[in-house]
Amino acid sequence: MEGTVDIFVIGGGVNGTAVARDAAGRGLRVTLAEMNDLASGTSSASSKLIHGGLRYLEHREFALVRKALKERSTLIGLMPHIAWPMHFVLPHHAGLRPRWMLRAGLLLYDNLAPLGGLARSRAIDLGTHPAGRLLKPEFTAGFEYSDGWVDDARLVALNARDAAARGAEVLTRTRVLEARRRSVHWEVDIEREGRVETRTAWRIVNAAGPWAGRLSPHLGKPYDLRLVRGSHIVVPRLDGHDQPYILQGHDGRIAFVIPYEQDFTLIGTTDIEQHGGPEEARCSPEEEAYLLDFVNEYLAHPIAAADIVWRYAGVRPLLASEAAAAAASRDYELALDAGGAPLLTVLGGKITTYRVLAEAVLAKLGIDGAWTAGVPLPGGDFDRGDKPGMVARLAADYRFLGPRWAERLITAYGTEARAILGRAKTAADLGRDFGATLTEAEVRFLVAHEFARDADDILWRRSKLGLRMSAEEVAALADWLAGAGV
Repeated sequence: MEGTVDIFVIGGGVNGTAVARDAAGRGLRVTLAEMNDLASGTSSASSKLIHGGLRYLEHREFALVRKALKERSTLIGLMPHIAWPMHFVLPHHAGLRPRWMLRAGLLLYDNLAPLGGLARSRAIDLGTHPAGRLLKPEFTAGFEYSDGWVDDARLVALNARDAAARGAEVLTRTRVLEARRRSVHWEVDIEREGRVETRTAWRIVNAAGPWAGRLSPHLGKPYDLRLVRGSHIVVPRLDGHDQPYILQGHDGRIAFVIPYEQDFTLIGTTDIEQHGGPEEARCSPEEEAYLLDFVNEYLAHPIAAADIVWRYAGVRPLLASEAAAAAASRDYELALDAGGAPLLTVLGGKITTYRVLAEAVLAKLGIDGAWTAGVPLPGGDFDRGDKPGMVARLAADYRFLGPRWAERLITAYGTEARAILGRAKTAADLGRDFGATLTEAEVRFLVAHEFARDADDILWRRSKLGLRMSAEEVAALADWLAGAGV
């Protein structure tokens, strides 16, 4: 049938865009539909870690941890601009998990998979180690171990960009209304730009994240997902906060305290059952107070609600189980309904395993030709060790930038930063200045190449410049985008 695609992917989060990229790279015809912006749900609301999940060892999820740790070094190598190793500090808290247990857990964590160049864990003296500055003086001993960090929303945008570059059709702000299974194909009704269209596909992949269960009845196959809300708060950078921390709580949970966007500290997360729809997720006052109380048990200089500059919440789709929210599995399941034209539904998952999940989806559909393990994402075709040099060279070639602006551009765009700057000799050559180093040239690049349409897309997903811009600057950007016909 003319116009029928090989795979119709529903969902523009990390799993959906990864499936679209992988499939397009294998020469398949692909359409991806996302009802809002890319990464507008769970995939921009994570703790932004590439990790095995140290705490999952307590729940004996060894296979999940091993799989994630093997993937950790692969991902860090494929996107050196938006991902990098971090050395976490784990203070020992008397009366909670004993030191021998923590040390044993870290040794197991080190040995479940190759470290891929990351440093091994070690015991540290917080009385002399610089990381002790952030903590109350009673914390004198701890551990240091390695994991990775990633800009989650940019990860999604770059997967979508590469999918499109390889021939996929990426449709944002496109809602799937219904799908009808015919003998060998699907008819998919979508709504975009106020019009209803019908597309045909040989296969459907439902990768709608926490919406997958809600969508599944419209595809003729209902699935029950458990929704768990994770909330985070952001405060101005804590004094002495140069490394990330993983803190133990009296309730058995952990919290991360992570240096964020140069001038901020990110704190999270919670594990709360989400009883409303995923779109209703908000960081509640109770979660906010919980996070503040949690970290203030450790901090030498406590923080208060008045210090919070931003808060966000996302909903994780977990496999339905009887376990408590904190203990429910973060592994994924791929449910294939092959009674006619194939329908594959992605249930659960975590950001660290998004790439291998996409490979598993295509393997489940009987499609071979895995390729993504060795191909960087757009802008990531450079050696991680050269990143400081790239920043220095960009600042030297475009002297109006300064080191912080140059670092932001390299961190966001890698080798593509120069495509934004072009032949500019002065900042004025980049067009309108919207504030916080965001220029018309960068906005036009994001609209043309990264599917951005409104101010939130640009300020909270393609970047986090919303943390730095005033309400007046945000309004000016929104007005410009409207005037530009975006």
